[in-house]
Amino acid sequence: MGALEILQKLITYPTITPKECGIYEYICSLLPNFEVMRFDRGETKNLFLLCRSPNPNARHLCFAGHIDVVPAGEGWESDPFVPTLKEGYLYGRGAQDMKGGVSAFLSALREVTPQELTLSVLLTSDEEGEGKDGSRYVLEELERANLLPHFVIVAEPTSEEKIADMIKIGRRGSINGVLKIFGEQGHVAYPSKCKNPVEILGAKLGEIAGVELDSGDEFFEPSKIVITDIRGGMEVCNVTPSELKIMFNVRNSTLTNAKDIEEYLEKVLSQIPHSLELNVSSLPFMTSSSNSLVQTLISSIQAVKGYTPALGSTGGTSDARFFAQYGIPVAELGVLNDRIHAKNENVSVEDLQDLAKIFKNFILSFAKESK
Repeated sequence: MGALEILQKLITYPTITPKECGIYEYICSLLPNFEVMRFDRGETKNLFLLCRSPNPNARHLCFAGHIDVVPAGEGWESDPFVPTLKEGYLYGRGAQDMKGGVSAFLSALREVTPQELTLSVLLTSDEEGEGKDGSRYVLEELERANLLPHFVIVAEPTSEEKIADMIKIGRRGSINGVLKIFGEQGHVAYPSKCKNPVEILGAKLGEIAGVELDSGDEFFEPSKIVITDIRGGMEVCNVTPSELKIMFNVRNSTLTNAKDIEEYLEKVLSQIPHSLELNVSSLPFMTSSSNSLVQTLISSIQAVKGYTPALGSTGGTSDARFFAQYGIPVAELGVLNDRIHAKNENVSVEDLQDLAKIFKNFILSFAKESK
């Protein structure tokens, strides 16, 4: 059974976060030689499949992903949970994000399980949600059981223009901020008796909104303050507000952290009454481009597709960050991402099959390096 047939089946399960809908039973049937471990927590369902090498010192390679999808929404030309083939494309919710990538590595693992490697699969039903009980929790349990993988491929949809043209070897972090500027409420007719936080912000906005906190590097764009909301006042025209709240986000590189953001804003607002709250929702990470995981993946793409992929760190956060926190080299490779979370989500059948070939080539090549 190939990647296309597997994906067609996976799409039929309406696994909207955090529902699992019995999909794991089907996935387990595809890899009967793998040990089955469940790490469910609350409503989140997590699956870990393991095929041990006879060599206790073998390198452990894990393929990771999520089976949950976002709600389908309205406006589809076909039922989002009935896989529909049309002109070389398969339509259905999750075709790109990320049941397509999962199908590709499941297909590859059905064909090759070299004994030089310990191989595993980690799947969760809580990636599109909060993620606190998904991959992060499973890794805590695997650490206790001394089963943490040595290398990981996450099959997120990373491709931009053509299949496998981009490998993500890192991701930016995400820091949310709430900044409050305090003034003194008053009547607009007596501005000398007021301290209007709107005017205070106006004088400083150019030093906050869109400011780049570092210069970036080869793989990371500059960390930038992006304001997402500004609010204050009582929605009247004759009273100035007593405070103004600004909400913002920084997608940060490894060059900037929460302390750097705090120090910068404290400097800008040093003479202004204010408060600042920062919440680090994810940390940035980077796998070395010279790591054998990345280099072998590049070689496999070259062997199957004849071109060299770019290496990058763009986009939002993913579960790859949880592996990186354990010092595990991790790379992300999957299908195109042009229709993720959109109506009529679809994947090219040829791309899907090529991705399965790349994963198969990679497994065999990585195994040879382990001899």
